[in-house]
Amino acid sequence: MTFDADTLRAELRACLPDPLPRRLGVAVSGGGDSTALMRLLADLAQHEQIDLFAATVDHGLRPESADEALAVSTLAQRWDIPHETLTWQGWDGTGNLQDQARRARYRLLTAWARTKGLNTIALGHTADDQAETVLMRLARAAGVSGLSAMASARKERGVTLLRPLLATTRASLRAYLRAQDIPWVDDPSNQDQRFDRIKARKALSGLDQIGITVETLSRVADNLAQAREALAHYARESALRFVRVVDGDLCVDRDGFDGLPQEIRRRIVVASVFWIAGGEYPSRRKAVDRVLDAISSGQTATLGGCILIPENKKTWICRELNAISNEVAHPAELWDRRWILTGPKAEDAKIRALGEDGILQLEDWRSAGKPRTALLSTPAVWAGGTMVAAPLAGFANGWQAEMRSERSDFAAVILSH
Repeated sequence: MTFDADTLRAELRACLPDPLPRRLGVAVSGGGDSTALMRLLADLAQHEQIDLFAATVDHGLRPESADEALAVSTLAQRWDIPHETLTWQGWDGTGNLQDQARRARYRLLTAWARTKGLNTIALGHTADDQAETVLMRLARAAGVSGLSAMASARKERGVTLLRPLLATTRASLRAYLRAQDIPWVDDPSNQDQRFDRIKARKALSGLDQIGITVETLSRVADNLAQAREALAHYARESALRFVRVVDGDLCVDRDGFDGLPQEIRRRIVVASVFWIAGGEYPSRRKAVDRVLDAISSGQTATLGGCILIPENKKTWICRELNAISNEVAHPAELWDRRWILTGPKAEDAKIRALGEDGILQLEDWRSAGKPRTALLSTPAVWAGGTMVAAPLAGFANGWQAEMRSERSDFAAVILSH
């Protein structure tokens, strides 16, 4: 194919922040897409006087992987880019290999970024990857969020991951590399028909006869991403009207909530579970729909480590006690991934859930203004079998509970999910 290198660079620059971060990371596997991205970013880094750093994740799943990582390092050195190889050693042979490898890759990359003082990493996903993702999610009957596929930017463990090549085809990047006489590696797993992505890639190659191409599917994903953003803003505004944040729990006005479109209610519930319990993936659609029915009918339900408790015309969404009954932390340490408790020095003090044993030691738990079940999963300070403090249950005793800052904004979670 024909291409214009200057146009390619201009298109890439248009998809990057302005101004660029002064220190930018790039993930490079050695394949054509990420290799081209590293070369293009090297040009931009020189022109805009920023520091560029590269990292390669060696999953160790093929004998050639170490040599491939070394080849990337050689290229990076030629272009004066500091490079580091990150080795994954954590797979025990169970679970979905591609999913486990993907999680490990982002875990290693974000940890590397933090050690280098990088807030942003560029990834080499292309329009082809976007189109393949749309096809795979079509097969799963995905909704708007699923079919909007990969976001151009998202946060992962405090690091921004950018995908500036989502409008660029794989073919144009390889044409660029060939013109520059830059080598790349073709991973043999990209021909392995056991993987859904490779099946989607093969299927896509035969759909152009009816006008379904990489470019059209990529545009569909972009259109749906805009629809997703609009729905997220509607859900956020609705949550601000009908959902009240109370010390880490959520109190839903059922009458107002029930008047919302089902898609908006679903988004609020999914975001609520993420905000309270965390997790990497949303609950299954059928499970969420069952919870929506439970809210409307004023029934108790559980979802993703949360419990929904009806109370008069309200429904409380709280942490489920069973999900955190074994969580233990020291004072000033993170408990349940979102709470930090600090207070007077107490010998052998531990942080764990209030639970039944703790609430029986409270004289007036009702003063907290929450259902009893909601209080059971709140953090408390224990010294042996004695409950020393329960700051979220009306018994501070000199202690305070603060939510982890990046988990404190419920409305922001709605926009990101």
